[in-house]
Formats: sequence, C-alpha cells, structure tokens
Amino acid sequence: MSTRERPLLCLVLAALAFGLPCQAAAKTVRFATFNVSMGLAQEGELARRLASGDDPALRKLAEILQRVRPDVLLLNEFDYQAGVDRAGLLNRNYLSQPQRGHEPIEYPYSFSAPVNTGVDSGLDLDQNGRTGDPGDAWGFGHFPGQYGMLVLSRYPIELDQVRTFQHFLWQDMPDAMRPLDEDGELFYPEQTWLQLRLSSKSHWDLPICVDDMSCIHLLASHPTPPVFDGPEDRNGRRNHDEIRFWADYVAPDKGDYIYDDAGKKGGLERGETWLLAGDMNNDPLDGDGLSGAIDRFTENPYINDSCVPASRGGVEAAKREGGRNRHQHGDPANDTSDFEDEHTGNLRLDYLLTTKRVEVTACGVFWPASDEDGHDLVDFSDHRLVWKDLDL
Repeated sequence: MSTRERPLLCLVLAALAFGLPCQAAAKTVRFATFNVSMGLAQEGELARRLASGDDPALRKLAEILQRVRPDVLLLNEFDYQAGVDRAGLLNRNYLSQPQRGHEPIEYPYSFSAPVNTGVDSGLDLDQNGRTGDPGDAWGFGHFPGQYGMLVLSRYPIELDQVRTFQHFLWQDMPDAMRPLDEDGELFYPEQTWLQLRLSSKSHWDLPICVDDMSCIHLLASHPTPPVFDGPEDRNGRRNHDEIRFWADYVAPDKGDYIYDDAGKKGGLERGETWLLAGDMNNDPLDGDGLSGAIDRFTENPYINDSCVPASRGGVEAAKREGGRNRHQHGDPANDTSDFEDEHTGNLRLDYLLTTKRVEVTACGVFWPASDEDGHDLVDFSDHRLVWKDLDL
C-alpha cells in the first residue's frame, strides 16, 4: 500500500463502521537537520573514524543526538562511500554507547545514495584550462561522495517509493538561471551546459510513515554555497535553482518538467504532506545568496514558518565575534551557522519547513550559550543542529 493510498483506509473503515467519523490521535515526531562538516580530506577517512569507536568529533555528534533525540535526522556533509554502512557504524560504535552519561539512541532505518560531489565530469567546468580538478566534478569535491548525505529514522522509510534526482539536468528547468559572464555572454559553452546536473549533491524525496495514517515526504538536499565563483555567479545561480527545484516540486502546477533518476516524471501529488530539510546555504536577509531564493518558502503564505528555530548561543556568538554580524539584518537568535569571519558573519542557512496543514509544536537550534549545559559541544561543526516537533 502506497503512502497515497493509506489515507483512504481511514475513510473505508469509517464507512464500514456505520458512518462513524474516523479520527486518529496526532503523533508528535521530532525532525532534525545537521550539517556536521564531516566532509573530510581523504576518501575512506570517515569510514575509518566510524569504525574506530573512539573518534572525539563523532563522540560529540553522538552526544548532541542523545541530548536532542530527533526521531528523523538528515546529516549533511557526511561522506558517502559505496559499500560502507555508515548508519550501522554510527549506531553501533557511537549512538548506542552512552556519551557522558546520556541515554543511548539508535536508528533502525536509514537511507543513503550516491551524490554528485567529487564525481568527475570530464569537462572543464571551472574553465581554468584543465580537467580533473575538484571544480570539474558535477558537484565540487576531491573524491566521489565527499560532502555526502545520510538520513536516519526511527520510523520506516518507504524505500520502494523513494525518488532521487542526482542526474536531473539544469537545462531542463524552465527559465533556469544560466550563468553569464561580466560581458553578458554565456559562461558555459552550449555542449557543457546541456550536460550540467542541477544538484550539487542530490535531491531526495523520502516517504516516511509513522503509522498507517501518518506519512510525510522528507525532501532532503544540500544546495551549493553561493560563493567561490566569479562575476558569472555560477554557484549563486545554481544555489537559487536548487532551492527553486523543491518549490516547483511541491507546487501541483509547476513540477511537470521534473523527472527522477528512474525516469518518473512530475512533482509531489496534491495533498501530500512534506518537510523540506537541509543546509540550503541561503539566508533570507544576509549573506551572498540570491535574493528571493529561500523566500519561496519562508515568505510563502502556505508554509508553516510559525516556529522559527532559535537559540541564546547564536545571539551570544554574534555579539562576541562582531565583524560582519554588526551589519546584518537578520535576528542572530535564528542563526544556524558560525563562521567567525569578518566578511561573512553568522547566518540562518539550515531549515526545516513544512505546510500550514501540519502543526508545529516546538522548535529550536542546538546552540547553548556559555552558561548553558552542552556549550562545549558547539565547536564540533560550523553549523548547528536544527530541530522541529511536528504533529502528524
């Protein structure tokens, strides 16, 4: 039975029960997204550290998860390696072990798949006159799988209904923001543009079912940062369109052009419940991202952004570090990244966003202030874990 068929079960049972109304108690599920910055320098390094069971950084990750206790979790920048059970190693060697006295937590379900980072295109994408550089991969990376993704869940993932969009071509998006050089000429040669993939890592649609009546599509991705380019703004434009992809995917009248890696066409069906998750690398008010990209969600009247994740630690860090933070427009309480950079500052980059038909009961950013328990964990990554409680 598909996730689309399950809601009909309630109606059928109600009809059989002499027309009695069919109601189900809401179930609160905690979702989280965390860019853990484990995009390591060498292929296989993460697997070795996972297998060791004594890596200090992974112990901190485990403690954060044991403290926050998300039911469903997206990890960004968690290197993918074919044949390596990253979820199993993390569960067995870290999460199932109490970290500084915290209760263990384990995830029996997981999803992992290849990503575009580090996969050589054979083309000179960065136009430096040679091929085979990290900038010539379909997504920037020194080896295949660097900066990969992993989803962990306490609830079943409907694997036969998962959709991935690793190979979707940028040129197949209507009105794509094709990069132009400073003279207004096309930055990519035509034959290169026709082969470019949109997703810098991948886009995943993972249906997760809490029970027979409560299913949600986790829309997971990690768009490229809108920096590290030139006046053509190829990364800024790609970031914009990677975010726009999801906006079109969830809009019933805009996703007809989309196709997944199995060849199935179209976006999400009308009425489906979904949650956008990941490091979007785009702040609504500050930073280098193109204006309006994340606004498609944060300023959309159909999106439930009633609970904006916040922390005291973000406010404290912005005040302490100063620099660019002094001139930013966003509330530092909502920041999810800490770059301690004079030119960048701290930004809101990591999101969990859903529709108004889903009730959000609580949310937060795990960023303890200096006088709060767990403050010694925040240097684990330059991003912070973001969580939301949804009633499904």
